[in-house]
Amino acid sequence: MARILVTGGAGFIGSHLCDALLKRGDSVICVDNLITGQRANVEHLLRHRGFSYQEQDITSGLHLDEPLDAVVHLASLASPVAYLEHPLETLTVGSHGTENALELARRSRARFLLASTSEVYGSPAVSPQPEEYWGNVNPVGPRSVYDESKRFAEALTAAYRRHLGLDTGIARIFNTYGPRMSAGDGRVITNFVVQALASQPLQVYGDGSQTRSFCYIDDLIRGLLALLDSAQPGPLNLGNPEEISISDLAALVLRISGASSGTASAELPVDDPPRRRPDISKAAHLLGWKPRVGLDEGIRLTMDWLRGRPEEMTAAISQEEQGAPDFP
Repeated sequence: MARILVTGGAGFIGSHLCDALLKRGDSVICVDNLITGQRANVEHLLRHRGFSYQEQDITSGLHLDEPLDAVVHLASLASPVAYLEHPLETLTVGSHGTENALELARRSRARFLLASTSEVYGSPAVSPQPEEYWGNVNPVGPRSVYDESKRFAEALTAAYRRHLGLDTGIARIFNTYGPRMSAGDGRVITNFVVQALASQPLQVYGDGSQTRSFCYIDDLIRGLLALLDSAQPGPLNLGNPEEISISDLAALVLRISGASSGTASAELPVDDPPRRRPDISKAAHLLGWKPRVGLDEGIRLTMDWLRGRPEEMTAAISQEEQGAPDFP
């Protein structure tokens, strides 16, 4: 049994990771300030003897008297709606929050795993994106608060490894989706599913030719666990290399939902990447990992989840009508 602290543990990815760690017998300390996470995501774990929950803001410090075997740093405002509404908090959790999490791992001599993002590649000039690619990020654009917070977090993590000898790993997570995503988080799969279930036109930004690669949450969690249990420093891409255009994604969601509402065009957001596809050859070779869940199956599972939350979907539609920002 390992003792593992998960920052952002009440969030979409964090709560699934807590589930998986407990299922395999680890003890988990979940820390979240609930700025985007939801207590409901971990409510079912509160009676588990190996689970404890602390509501705190890691940017103000992270203190724990008990020894740890690992710290997984997932705390971040990854939703476009959230990081555009809270730009300073996004930068702070990527800087001060990451430093506090690293210091906690250093004091415990624990392995540290940073959840980074494909956004470090920005609007990529190469595709698929290998880990060696340094990216093409606009440092002063509206998305930069998220992109640059993660780039800094990677640099800080690498410095702790080089200069302080901390055992670290970096995962670059590509578009992940599945149950427990907020209906109003502003990402394309949730937007399309909510719009389809509400019999509204699916809002396609630009001409819909931009591409993304979508990884189902269960596959990502397997990859995070494999990287956590390894000695690999990374960065390693974790995502599904199957690429699909936004127009084709809209058609797929309409087919699966049975909706006949069609699509509508909207202005392309600033700095929207034209392509996003991971090269996962390193993760496949070093971790023996690759995705298993196809997009059709994953969308059906996500749709079932959101269909059971009509009030949340109604709130998301209202948010969209008020002009909330959206990035695929």
